[in-house]
Amino acid sequence: MKTVGQWQLRAVFARRMSEMYGREVPAYTTLVDVSREVNADALHHAGAERLGSIGRVTAERHGAVRVGTPGELNQVARIFGALGMHPVGFYDLREAARAVPVVSTAFRPIDAGELERHPFRVFTSLLTPADPRFFDDDVRRRLETFLAGRELFPPELLELADRAERDGELPEEAAERFLRLAVGSFELSAEPVDRAWYATLEAISPVAADIGGVRGTHINHLTPRVLDIDELYRRMGERGIRMIGTIHGPPRWNGPDVLLRQTSFRALAEPRALREPDGSVTAGALRVRFGEVEARGVALTREGRAHYDGLLAVVDRRLAERPGGSRDEIARDVWEEGMPGTERGLIERDLAFFTYRLRKDRPRDGPRRPTSVLALLDGGWVDAEPIVYEDFLPRSAAGTLPSDLSGEGGRDTTRRAARYDAGWMAGAIGRHVHDPFALYERQRSDSISRVATSLGLTGDLIRPSGPDA
Repeated sequence: MKTVGQWQLRAVFARRMSEMYGREVPAYTTLVDVSREVNADALHHAGAERLGSIGRVTAERHGAVRVGTPGELNQVARIFGALGMHPVGFYDLREAARAVPVVSTAFRPIDAGELERHPFRVFTSLLTPADPRFFDDDVRRRLETFLAGRELFPPELLELADRAERDGELPEEAAERFLRLAVGSFELSAEPVDRAWYATLEAISPVAADIGGVRGTHINHLTPRVLDIDELYRRMGERGIRMIGTIHGPPRWNGPDVLLRQTSFRALAEPRALREPDGSVTAGALRVRFGEVEARGVALTREGRAHYDGLLAVVDRRLAERPGGSRDEIARDVWEEGMPGTERGLIERDLAFFTYRLRKDRPRDGPRRPTSVLALLDGGWVDAEPIVYEDFLPRSAAGTLPSDLSGEGGRDTTRRAARYDAGWMAGAIGRHVHDPFALYERQRSDSISRVATSLGLTGDLIRPSGPDA
């Protein structure tokens, strides 16, 4: 009997989601086409594939979905579990400058080999009705009642998902059924939207309305990866696609690309059926979905993230001191002053994650072998390869998450926040929420151990630990 493995399910699911989303949001197809053009042109630049082969980058996508209850989050975790995707990281977007009443995690492969096969990710947000800063008691009761009365995923889909996760595969016929049900569950529903209820939630938060004001869920965006996001931003404007006003994340500069840069286009109003208070159904429109694009760099260590956050604070301070100044120019100046301009500089200060492998043309004779990563690197014994940042940035996510929706909403800062954290989310999902830093550290450590074993060295002696490593 022919079977379909988890990574194959993941690849086909991602492709079909992309096809479906392209039919529903034609501007997304334009975004994908322009991304491919930019990537093809970028291959002429030296080091274009330093952070991933063109095949991987072209296939790469991340999606975003939003759910309303812990039970729904648990169910979506089962579906992604069938695809070999695990919850990684905890993001509290309630505390962002543009506060959004959700907490989030990202489902993705965690093994380097699985990421290389197909690095699909889904940023998954959960509404937080228990937070009184956003929802008063009356709205919270109405919201919880509404959410309790809907079914996002059919039981058959969940049963097939559990089977795929348990067995690591599905028979071909069952795999096709699973994929049809799974993709169908994230299509935009044609069911009429209660106009008054949607407006009540929209006044609190447009994102809350998108989650709790409709009877189903849907894919909110799919994000291709591009090698030159600045060039893509320019070309999309030439195509007449209105982009948001900035590229979130680190600035464009002459040093190593780190973490994640992302931007998006603003969605046009999509036709939707709206149910009026008198029960009649009228033709209306809602702005729900948008198109995001990303450029990925090297993953930073905890020290590197702290340094990155410190640089952002400097940018914010200088921008406040220079009203009307260009944020891009200020950020570029701050990066030139404060961020190492080479990969070796990142390694020396232990700011970023790299894997290490022995060079075939390494020295064979001579003095005693070096016993530190930097010495091995400088002496031509090993090559360093950057570990791609596979995760997300709360500040950037909060900047692009509402970009498909109208209005800002708000929160009552006089009220105490409800507690949601990674431990709470793990309990809701029923799965361990992985620490992304630990995943990157494991990749690095494993590579160092392999080098140490091959050279007959002790692993602890060659681990990077700062300027003296």
